[in-house]
Amino acid sequence: MNAQPSPLLSLPGAVAAEAPDEGVAAHYGELYREQRALAAGEGFVDLSHRGVLTVSGPDRLSWLHLLITQHVEGLQPGVATEALVLSANGHVEHALYLVDDGETVWAHVEPGTQEALLTYFESMKFFYRVELADRTADYAVVHLPAGSIAPVPEGVVVRETAYGRDLFLPRTELKAFADGAGPPAGVLAYEALRVEQHRPRLGRETDHRTIPHEVGWIGSAVHLQKGCYRGQETVARVQNLGRPPRRLVFLHLDGSEVHLPQHGAPVRLASDGAEGRPLGFVTTSARHHELGPIALALVKRNTDPDAPLLAGTTAASQEIVVAP
Repeated sequence: MNAQPSPLLSLPGAVAAEAPDEGVAAHYGELYREQRALAAGEGFVDLSHRGVLTVSGPDRLSWLHLLITQHVEGLQPGVATEALVLSANGHVEHALYLVDDGETVWAHVEPGTQEALLTYFESMKFFYRVELADRTADYAVVHLPAGSIAPVPEGVVVRETAYGRDLFLPRTELKAFADGAGPPAGVLAYEALRVEQHRPRLGRETDHRTIPHEVGWIGSAVHLQKGCYRGQETVARVQNLGRPPRRLVFLHLDGSEVHLPQHGAPVRLASDGAEGRPLGFVTTSARHHELGPIALALVKRNTDPDAPLLAGTTAASQEIVVAP
């Protein structure tokens, strides 16, 4: 189950987000100001709707190493990483953003996915000395952008990357933290910067057929020098012998359009018009404070990188994210 609506929805100007981000604010009344603040290393984003799981016990790293796509057997405390859980056929099922604090691995996942992931993990415990817990009801994820000097409460687990810091904050401290963390930014601002950074998100840039190569997760979430995880054969086969059937692209959208193309909108060659054969679909679209309307899309691998496209009915030009 998703967490209860965030108490920060009571902040001035807060407008509730829609699926898949229900429970937190889409924005606080000034979308572009919120984006600019994050880009400048100011403010914070309430991501308390995300699921939180912990894995503790002496075998936690060696056990996780067998199940996920990332090399975590020797993961050092405080070092952030990300990983996937794949199906037997190599399709992406879960994405985890994790850090080990020396005693426990903390991971945040897409809203509402924690129960299914925990069920899978529980089924794979066997004789390993690990303890699993869904901590979503007790802990909230808060994002501080890169460069932020906002103080972090003592004892809070922090996952730090090039894009900022994710805090695993006790929910009882969320309101007090917000009072001293600077201006709040909604998930629309966070998503616009994610699209600009070409970072895929489970359930947006993925569908039931997605393999890691298609969306650029090789390297960041998939370690190619390890095996022994479900779906590894597909990853190795595509890496060594083939090419992924689709690829992620970044789109600059026509700024004269009033509406953004929605998730799932078909992508076609502009020369074929709105009735042409779809080459793929829009995954996430956003309004960026500098770039204007932008999007990510998943298209057939052999789509001409220089070809003008239509995202829904909106003219678009491509930038390569995953090489064709």
